[in-house]
Amino acid sequence: MIALTNIGFEFGGRFLYRNANWHIKPNERIGLIGLNGTGKSTLLRIITGEYSLTEGTMSKPRDLTIGFLNQDQLSFDSEDSILQVALTAFERQLEIEKEINEIIELLETDHSEETIQKLSDRQEEFERLDGYNIHHKTEKILEGLGFTTEQLTKPFNKFSGGWRMRVLLAKMLLQEPNLLMLDEPTNHLDLPSIEWLEEYLRSYKGTVIVVSHDRFFLDKMVSKIVEVSMQKIFEYPGNYSFYQESKEDRMEMQQRSYDNQQQFIKEQEKLINRFKAKASKATMAQSRVKMLDRIERIEAPEDDNREINIQFRVGMQPGRNLAELINVSKNYPGVRIINHADARIEKGDKIALIGANGKGKSTILRLLAQTDTFEGEIVLGHNVRKAFYAQHQLESLNMNYEILEELSNFATDRPETELRTVLGCFLFAGDDVFKKIKVLSGGEKARVALAKTLLTEANFLLLDEPTNHLDMRSINILIQSLQKYEGSFIVVSHDRFFVSEIANKIWWVEDEKIKEYPGTFAEWEYWKAKKEEEEKLNQSKKPEPKKEKKPDSTPVASTNNNAPKQAKVSNNYIQNLRKQFDEYEQKVNQTKKKLVELELAFTLPENSNDSKKIAELTSFYEAEKKALIHLEKEMESVMEELIDLEG
Repeated sequence: MIALTNIGFEFGGRFLYRNANWHIKPNERIGLIGLNGTGKSTLLRIITGEYSLTEGTMSKPRDLTIGFLNQDQLSFDSEDSILQVALTAFERQLEIEKEINEIIELLETDHSEETIQKLSDRQEEFERLDGYNIHHKTEKILEGLGFTTEQLTKPFNKFSGGWRMRVLLAKMLLQEPNLLMLDEPTNHLDLPSIEWLEEYLRSYKGTVIVVSHDRFFLDKMVSKIVEVSMQKIFEYPGNYSFYQESKEDRMEMQQRSYDNQQQFIKEQEKLINRFKAKASKATMAQSRVKMLDRIERIEAPEDDNREINIQFRVGMQPGRNLAELINVSKNYPGVRIINHADARIEKGDKIALIGANGKGKSTILRLLAQTDTFEGEIVLGHNVRKAFYAQHQLESLNMNYEILEELSNFATDRPETELRTVLGCFLFAGDDVFKKIKVLSGGEKARVALAKTLLTEANFLLLDEPTNHLDMRSINILIQSLQKYEGSFIVVSHDRFFVSEIANKIWWVEDEKIKEYPGTFAEWEYWKAKKEEEEKLNQSKKPEPKKEKKPDSTPVASTNNNAPKQAKVSNNYIQNLRKQFDEYEQKVNQTKKKLVELELAFTLPENSNDSKKIAELTSFYEAEKKALIHLEKEMESVMEELIDLEG
């Protein structure tokens, strides 16, 4: 569909890619990943034609339709309702609909054959373009992305940036381009909307490329990972988990290649230094200097999961209770957030506050930070020292300060060596610490603000969406920081991987109360799924018709009444297991077929003499082998359960 061949792109005096290749095929679901600044968004803009290549070529079909959702679109404004804005995806259908209405109005006075035929033609075209369903489709997608039915008629310009982005995402999904490219779509979505989008994109009829740092989203949605790293583009079949396994193998190979090359360079430099002063050997020494100049240097692999070795201090130990909400109510005009709610935060609690947007998660953090008004009482415990991180903390950074200067002015008692160590943990090494705040990206500013928050020596942290703007390596560092942190915290986040790694309690708002689950996110998800399954089962049970009791009648045990239903549920479960088994069997066969194709590719003359191609094929082959092992284990597990149930 699209072929990028030996591409290079220079920006700000440096190449983001050099001799990079990428072939995008129809119906692929691709996760595009890489560290901040490696050029992921730039690559998407090259595909749209917004940026031109410095080197190499790009080929794509002329009739290819491309949809690209990015942050720049937040500048769009309109007084139309969000439903009308999303409906503009159907430009031709709306045009025909308008013509039909005009012709119907004309028919009141003009009954000519020509006018009637024109109406018939327009109605036929409208039906062919599925025009009668566009309103239903639009409402369904907008509601899937979190809008209520009442909100659909409200003006677009009355919504915040995140909600506007959802409307533009809905419009793009409705356009159904051949190639759909989404840049960090989950940044603007809450958990229910992210889960809805996952399901929608999995069945999307076209190719999808998503830039995302949400590992769970990538695991559930994509069938291929494409990584931008070290000026190259690397492809990995499978989801993010398979990518991690495959990348470990590639990094080991690259580390060995790097070490071998470094050893070779040292040996050559030793020879050059030894013989350059001797007239008889000067020519040989000069030849080796030229050889080293020409050699293509292998870069050391970047470790996204490196461990940090710093302990963030807690200034003083608090009492057992850090904070207690007693009979707390909070209202905004026309909206009630919580009503007579109670909750308690104890020493050692690491709480994730999750749920849909608009439920009051950030409001609860502001109440605990005492930056918002409320009714009721919030009692802070003994020796509690809190620190609040929110997106506005990025704006409070002094734009004219250097990074190190910003931290020095904040933590005046810390020596420069310690501050440099902290900044190193947050990926600011060497001369990076002297960069001005005003030239930093959003992700870099977020890392500075997080470093400041963890330097407060607070024993109670309030963190509002701390992973926004961060790449995966930065998120991993934040996870390690919070895992090692000896204090307590409450964090608002929609990043399920992040939450699953750091929380030991889950909070959510339901029925205007704060609900608590005393366990990890994985345990909460299991509990929630079981609860929903029980509720569906209870709803499916029809109440028994009332019968008049005879004086001598014997009551029938309730278990007998339920027996047919239980059997029905078991049959449905077995049917689902059989379906899963068939799907796994199909995937296993497909993977085996790919392995045979790859084995054949190794023997082709054009590949067998190309060491780079052999290395690439080896990487694909190993990834497919791991995928096969995983699929066979899953299939075996389902088969065993079927055997147990069917006897």
